[in-house]
Amino acid sequence: MSTSDVEPTVTIVEQELMQEVSELLAGNQPERALSRLRSRQGDTTSALIDFTIGNLLSQKEQYVEAAIEFEKAVGKSKRFLRAWKNLGFVRMRLGQQAGAARAFAKVVELGGADGLTFGLMAFAHGASGDLVAAEAAYRMASLMEPDRTDWRMGLARTLFQQRRFAEAAALCGTLIDKNPDSGELWLLQAQAFVGMNELGKAAENLEVVERLGKATFDSLAMLGDIYVNDGLYELATRAYERAVAKDEKGQPQRAMRAAGVLVARNAAEEAAALAKAIDGAYGESLDATQKKELLKLRARIAMSAGGTDEQAQILEQIVAQDPLDGEALILLGQHHARQNEPDKAIFRFEQAAGIESSAPDGLYQHARLLATQGKYQNALPLLRRAQQLKPRDHVQRLLEQVERLSQGR
Repeated sequence: MSTSDVEPTVTIVEQELMQEVSELLAGNQPERALSRLRSRQGDTTSALIDFTIGNLLSQKEQYVEAAIEFEKAVGKSKRFLRAWKNLGFVRMRLGQQAGAARAFAKVVELGGADGLTFGLMAFAHGASGDLVAAEAAYRMASLMEPDRTDWRMGLARTLFQQRRFAEAAALCGTLIDKNPDSGELWLLQAQAFVGMNELGKAAENLEVVERLGKATFDSLAMLGDIYVNDGLYELATRAYERAVAKDEKGQPQRAMRAAGVLVARNAAEEAAALAKAIDGAYGESLDATQKKELLKLRARIAMSAGGTDEQAQILEQIVAQDPLDGEALILLGQHHARQNEPDKAIFRFEQAAGIESSAPDGLYQHARLLATQGKYQNALPLLRRAQQLKPRDHVQRLLEQVERLSQGR
């Protein structure tokens, strides 16, 4: 295919205009050049004028306006390869990935395919959700530019997104052999190992990422999650603490969830250390809801560690701040029940039952306490109401058991 097949025709007058524009640009006068082009632009003028205007606007980062000009150019000259390519570039800048992919496909159709075009097409397809097309384009880009790591890494990501974890891990391994200092590759392979449930290998990779100085909040939090899963709570806590120290986005919720998991695993000491790190890292940046969640976390830690008085003090503080916090009311009621203070416990459960979000649990806990006191007839209506509001298996089991006991069976 000759150059003339993919370039628009221009008249002699237009050639003279383009020569004048070239001189203005050489003299660093882009605004005058743009003005001259605008003065001659029209529906019947060459697509080259629209294309050149688009280029000047693109250089000024006026991508919306540039896209309009490139679209004018390809509308006038359907085979204008350079205009299609530049239209693909500006559509990518605008986040219009599906449109960018179509523009690059037209470049390929017109014989202008190269590694960059296929690579950008692959990225655009991937960003717009067409993973099969992205994979095919990344493979073509890799064939045309075999030494360029970007395209093979893009292919590995696409395989990962398709949940083809073994293929993604294997490709990452090949790339790591050539680029052993790439933290990004080690991390991507770690994520693939997690997908394959090979958590030991994933942890090894994440440790390498940290040694390379490329660890992030997410990579360290993932490492902590793996160690928790393996019951290595001290190692997990250290990883979470390092994650919190690196958090630049302000994500206390994930760290608090991790501390909650440690409490649930009876690792109270480690959970307390992480809670302290969370408070130190985020401090006053926590909003009211997050501060309350941290207080609840401390209450659970205190309960797990046997510090019932400390737990009660924290819960009383939460309820004082927010009398409609049903979860805190129920936890406080459970504390009083364990302390053999049934009247105080029932008071808190009744408060929780008066709040829509916590009513089913408040009723259930109240009924459960009454049942332990042998007050089956009083417990039955509470259980029936709790089950009506939110049907659950454990509530139904207690209801049936209390019904039998109330009938002397």
